[in-house]
Formats: sequence, structure tokens, C-alpha cells
Amino acid sequence: MERQLIAPFDNIESAQEYFVLLAEAVLESAQTVQADLDAQQGSGSARHMEALRLILYNLEKLGQHLKTSRRILNDLRTLRRLLHQERTPQPVEVDTAA
Repeated sequence: MERQLIAPFDNIESAQEYFVLLAEAVLESAQTVQADLDAQQGSGSARHMEALRLILYNLEKLGQHLKTSRRILNDLRTLRRLLHQERTPQPVEVDTAA
């Protein structure tokens, strides 16, 4: 039996799964850096503290980019379904009694 490997970006759904895992890793890293920053408060060198703040800022920025990318992937998936008629649009009822 031959087994095929699926590439991380073989389709939109697998890309979405990858982004979920990446966002979790970024969040975990941000929590670790924040804990380090809290532990160093007052006792660490100013340069070290500033570096930790910069790391935290960049991780938060990356998290926002991932969130935006996940929304874009979701939009693309919806559009693909509409184009391939995987999801049939529901007819809109018009109230003519008014």
C-alpha cells in the first residue's frame, strides 16, 4: 500500500490547519516572553528588558497578521465553494405584502 504525503498547503483547509497551529505557537511564545519580562521586572538590565518588549511586540504583530490571514483563507474557501457550487445559495424571500 503506497502512502501519499500531503503538503501543508495542498489545499485551503490544510493551510488553515497550519495557520491554527502557527497561531498557537506564537501565542505560547508570547506568554513565555511575557513571563520572562515579568520575572526580570526591576532586576534585569534595561537593554535586556527592551529586547524582551520588542520580541513581545513583534509576536503580537505576527499574531495579528496570522489572524488576518486566517480570515482571508476563510473568504477564499467560501468563494471556492460558491464557484464550484459546493454550497448552494439560499433564495431570498421578498415580502410583497408591504
